[in-house]
Amino acid sequence: MGAGGRDFHDFATAFRDDPTVEVVAFTAAQIPGIDDRRYPASLAGPAYPDGIPIVAEDRLEALLSEGVDEVVLAYSDLAHDEVMHRASRVLAGGADFRLLGPVATELVSSRPVLAVCATRTGCGKSQIAREIGRLAVAAGLRVALVRHPMPYGDLEAMAVQRFASLADIDASSPTVEEREEYEPAVEAGFVIFAGVDYAAILARAEAEAELIVWDGGNNDLPFVRPDLLVTVADARRPGHGTAFHPGEANLRRADVVVVNKVDAASSGDVERVVADVSALNPRATVVRAASPVTLDDGPDLAGMRVLVIEDGPTVTHGGMADGAGAAAARAAGALLVDPRRWAVGSLAETFERCPHLGPVLPAMGYGAEQVEELAATIAAVDCDVVVVGTPIDLARVVPIERPTRRVTYRHADAGSPTLAEVVGPFLDRCRA
Repeated sequence: MGAGGRDFHDFATAFRDDPTVEVVAFTAAQIPGIDDRRYPASLAGPAYPDGIPIVAEDRLEALLSEGVDEVVLAYSDLAHDEVMHRASRVLAGGADFRLLGPVATELVSSRPVLAVCATRTGCGKSQIAREIGRLAVAAGLRVALVRHPMPYGDLEAMAVQRFASLADIDASSPTVEEREEYEPAVEAGFVIFAGVDYAAILARAEAEAELIVWDGGNNDLPFVRPDLLVTVADARRPGHGTAFHPGEANLRRADVVVVNKVDAASSGDVERVVADVSALNPRATVVRAASPVTLDDGPDLAGMRVLVIEDGPTVTHGGMADGAGAAAARAAGALLVDPRRWAVGSLAETFERCPHLGPVLPAMGYGAEQVEELAATIAAVDCDVVVVGTPIDLARVVPIERPTRRVTYRHADAGSPTLAEVVGPFLDRCRA
C-alpha cells in the first residue's frame, strides 16, 4: 500500500530479489492520478517479466479476496488511527498487516550521510536540508542532496534523475510538487538526485560528493542509513510529533530535533513541542529555528481582496489550514478570498476531500490536466491581487493575469544552540 515512492523502494530493498515472495500489486493513494499504471519489468526484475500492476487503494478488498497473504503499508504522514484503520481492512480480509523498518529498507552509503526528516509534511525540512548543505559547502565539502522520490510519471524514464539546473528540471516534465522541491535547491547551487531506483541513485551521488544529505519527503523515514539524523518538528502543530506515522519514529530516532517556525507559534506551543521531544527522546539535541517570511515587492495589499495560493502537500495531506502565503497576506492587511466557489475539476474535489482547508488554494499540479484546472481556477477567482506562497515562482508554470506578489521563507537561528553549532562537529569529521 503506497503513494508512489516508499512503496517502490520497499519493494526494491525487501522483496524484488526474494524468491519466496510474489508481489501481486501496488495500491496507490494520496496523490491524484498515480494509479492505473504498471511498475515496469525493467525495474521489477527477472521474476516479473510483465511488471506489476498499480491500482487504486479502494480495490484493496478485491485484491485480498484473491488470496493475498500479506499487505505492507509503505506510505507516510498518516495519523496513527488511520494506520490502524488500514490494518483493520487488511485483517478483515484475512491477511497479515506489516510495517517494514529501517534495517530492512535503508541503503548503506560509502559516504557519510546526514538525513533530514520530519514529524509532518510541511515542517520546513527542505529549507533545513538546504541550510545544512550550505554549511557543508562552507566547510569545504562536496555535497549531493538526495531527495525522497516523487515518481508520478514515466517510471522507466525517471529511474535515476540528476538536476543541476532549471533546464534539467524542465526537461523532466515535472509536476508542480516536483518543481517545489527541486527548484529551490538548484537555485541555491546544489545538485539534487531523485527517481525510483535508489541504489543506482545513491551510487551516482556518491561518485560526485563527499557528503550525502538526505532530503526527506512528507514525514517518511530515510532511504539511506544516516550517520546523523536531523528531525524537523513544527512549532505550529503541537502534539503532531506523537500522533502521526512514521513521524513519531523519526522523532524517537533523531540525534537532533529542529523545532521550526518558533517565530510563528505561541510560546506555549513551542514549549509543548519541546516537552514532547524530551519525553520521547531525551538524548536528542534540540535546536529552535525560525522561518521568517518575506513578501516580495508589488501592489499594496491593505484592504485588497487577495487570492492566496499555498504549497499543495503542506495544506492537503499535511493537514494545515493555510501556510506562509496566508500569514504574509494577513500581516499586510489583505482580505483573503475563499476560492472554493470557483474551483473546477480536481481542485473542487480537493476541497471536498480536505475540509480543514482555510480560504486558500492548494497549488495542485499532478499532470497537465490538473495544471490547466489550477490555471482555470485562478483565472475565475474574483480578487484584486494573487499572493503565491509556494516554494517556486508559480507564474513560470501557470499563467496568472492579475497583479502578483510572491512569498518566500528561509531558515533563521532562534537561540542557542544554533543549527551550525550542532552540525558543525559532524561536518568537521566528514572533512577529516
